[in-house]
Amino acid sequence: MSLTPDQKYELITRNLQEVLGTEELKKVLAERDLKMYWGTAPTGRPHIGYFVPMTKIADFLSAGVEMTVLFADIHAFLDNMKAPLELVQHRVKYYEHLIKAVLTSIGVPIEKLKFVVGSSYELSKEYTMDNFKLCALVTEHDAKKAGAEVVKQVASPLLSGLLYPGMQALDEEYLGVDAQFGGVDQRKIFVLAEKYLPVLGYKKRIHLMNPMVPGLAGSKMSSSDPDSKIDFLDSEKDVQKKIKKAFCEEGNIEENGILAFVKNVYFPLKTINGGKTVFTAIRPEKYGGNMVYEKYEDLEKDFANKVVHPGDLKAGVIAVINELLDPIRKAFEDPEMKKLAELAYPAPKPVEKVNPKKERKEKKKAERAAALAAKAAAASADGQVPATAVEEIKAEEKKE
Repeated sequence: MSLTPDQKYELITRNLQEVLGTEELKKVLAERDLKMYWGTAPTGRPHIGYFVPMTKIADFLSAGVEMTVLFADIHAFLDNMKAPLELVQHRVKYYEHLIKAVLTSIGVPIEKLKFVVGSSYELSKEYTMDNFKLCALVTEHDAKKAGAEVVKQVASPLLSGLLYPGMQALDEEYLGVDAQFGGVDQRKIFVLAEKYLPVLGYKKRIHLMNPMVPGLAGSKMSSSDPDSKIDFLDSEKDVQKKIKKAFCEEGNIEENGILAFVKNVYFPLKTINGGKTVFTAIRPEKYGGNMVYEKYEDLEKDFANKVVHPGDLKAGVIAVINELLDPIRKAFEDPEMKKLAELAYPAPKPVEKVNPKKERKEKKKAERAAALAAKAAAASADGQVPATAVEEIKAEEKKE
């Protein structure tokens, strides 16, 4: 069934936190299908928070959007070396296979998507010149502010992190899109793009933002914080362990990562293409048995009123997460996929154990040698080391 422009607009914007450029979006939809891209930098292992943009990509395709997925390999390197150059190409392949597996698992037709690697065009003469032009326009203050919630913040920031926001803005032009989609943490980069692309003679794009899923500890779910997230390939045992450890105070619905998952991931995911959502809080029979919810609002209300216990909520979330992850895990049981995962995220080298006694001995040896050398140098005013100093040095060497 063909959708009207208004129906497409509703589908494109549902469950989003913010849209910049609503009038332009409506104008484009009245004339033709929208062209949009979503980008991801292949740094840490992708986590279940990625289900949020994947769900929206399903909506976009249903609304006839021409969707591009960008694997921003150069951005991954620029972001405080989150992905070293020797690993970034392996991680690009890992992200591509994993994201395709995730999209396939939730019924998204990946043949309708266009996949692009950033370095395929970001190293061109034209892009490089535009990047230089941006560098001559954007202030250090604006670049740093734009990347504050995306680029890793450190005490002594590298120049590379300042290039990141401008390049993300240029991607909109070089990918030939009308709009860019991302998390609300990207908002400052989107504002920078709207300000500076017209200065280069390029049109201002539309920006669509999904809410950020709080981590298991209540803060933003992050690839760099293993305790805040559940990876797509985590085992059933890992999922159970992490959810049981997660902060979930009885009656507290603020910054509750467990409830946030049900609200922002599970319910929207299950309603793709008109599906029906049912969430079950798993409660022991002696306390009344399971509690079934078809609306998130009812679950939240019961949790706030302490009708649903945190343990029952967690048990239900453990079950649905493992249900969602099972087909993705199976896709990566293939030996080639396991090898790719090992190349992209090699096991850290074991730290060499230090022998305290040996370390102290080496330190004393170095200190004695330095002291004797200084003594010999001080005594050689006439260019000849006194015999007493030479003898001391030889004596020390014999001790060693």
